[in-house]
Amino acid sequence: MNWDQIQGNWKQMTGKAKQQWADLTDDDLAHANGDRDVLEGKIQERYGDNKEQAKKRVDAWIDSL
Repeated sequence: MNWDQIQGNWKQMTGKAKQQWADLTDDDLAHANGDRDVLEGKIQERYGDNKEQAKKRVDAWIDSL
């Protein structure tokens, strides 16, 4: 699965994202609205990650789908 597919199915993917990152709120995911940069920023905020760590988390999540 690639990011374009995730972005195109964002409403369905929010449940899987919520399972992966329980600290993200529904508002966080709604605000991201399929935008990878916004999602990574929200992960940074909630988990205290730096930009590279957040990117790696998202990459690992994509690979697991």
